Amino acid sequence: MERPIIGVIPLWDEKKDSIWMLPGYMQGLEDAGAVPVILPLTVSENVLKQTADKFDGFLFTGGHDIHPKLYGQERTVHCEEPCDERDRMEAYIFHEAVLKQNKPALGICRGIQLFNVLLGGTLYQDIPSELRSAVTHVKGPPYDVPAHTVRILPRSPLYELLRKEHIEVNSYHHQGINSIAEGLEVMAKTDDGLVEAVYMPDRHYVWAVQWHPEFWLKDEYSKKLFASFVENAL
Repeated sequence: MERPIIGVIPLWDEKKDSIWMLPGYMQGLEDAGAVPVILPLTVSENVLKQTADKFDGFLFTGGHDIHPKLYGQERTVHCEEPCDERDRMEAYIFHEAVLKQNKPALGICRGIQLFNVLLGGTLYQDIPSELRSAVTHVKGPPYDVPAHTVRILPRSPLYELLRKEHIEVNSYHHQGINSIAEGLEVMAKTDDGLVEAVYMPDRHYVWAVQWHPEFWLKDEYSKKLFASFVENAL
């Protein structure tokens, strides 16, 4: 059987002036039966149009803070340096491939925040200073150990996949969904109410999670998440 080809949004290192990638994203997709390809970081409309047309699905990875101007706010001192080129590139792929062509997409960490912003929602620019939660959202290494519990909503697609009402997840993010966008439905939350997983019910497959399954490939729930995405890209 021919494997689906998944475009993976690149990570950007401004200090080294280079794109890079965490191997877990690639390995998780390959283990699930896909051919993962790291995309160029570009805002060339010609390149992005071919990218949107040719790939079978897209993985929106973690990384930089999204510029608050995209959700109508001024940048605070707690918001880290954005990557304008990446914001523009991902917006193009999301609108032209995911929304217009109904291609499958999986968002991880920044990915869930991006989907929410591009659909009209807002973010906490800095959870520690704005939400003041007792939940450990920003946890340092090692990244392959649990940080907190998420509650999976009954009858949600994520519950149908995992058959669990609660799972332990890792966590490494200082931003998160504040107001949920119209068009997204919540699939999981933490005890403090922060959204941890969403999907678009009117699209073939648009899912996103706030935690990092790419660091946790031995975990059965991470494997099922990658497999679900790849199966829907066939």
